[in-house]
Amino acid sequence: MAHTIRTMTEQDWPSVKRIYEQGIATKNATFEKSAPTYEQWIRQATPACRLVLEEQQNILGWCKISRVSTREVYAGVGETSVYIDLNEKGKGIGTLLLQELIRHSENEGFWMLQAAIFPENEASIKLHLNNGFRIVGVRERIGKRDGVWRDNVFLERRSNVVGVD
Repeated sequence: MAHTIRTMTEQDWPSVKRIYEQGIATKNATFEKSAPTYEQWIRQATPACRLVLEEQQNILGWCKISRVSTREVYAGVGETSVYIDLNEKGKGIGTLLLQELIRHSENEGFWMLQAAIFPENEASIKLHLNNGFRIVGVRERIGKRDGVWRDNVFLERRSNVVGVD
């Protein structure tokens, strides 16, 4: 696969949004029911940690880190999002993106990454476990989707590069 992983630009938004909407439609990727505007999405994403994987000028997947808090004490803690075009699943794109995201996060001083994933999204849980995350626990009935309480498997990854003094 001849691909490029690069920082997402505003021109990538239609493809990023389309892939996000595919995830929304599965009902196992997010609690959201619709995609945000570009401005809303970009406000949540750490500038150096929003990436796309492109092949032959087609965006096949994207990932980002959102800060978990504006408080200084949590400046090095971010939450990951990884989304792959449904037609491209099972090709290793998630692994490539998540590994690059981890490298970018460590360059930006993140000492911990976290992910909250529906238990039914076994592929995403496996992706994170295979890339140094560990399950911390299950947050039961954390929120409702279509009137049904849903759980989240809560995972974290501690950086081996960024020192915690």
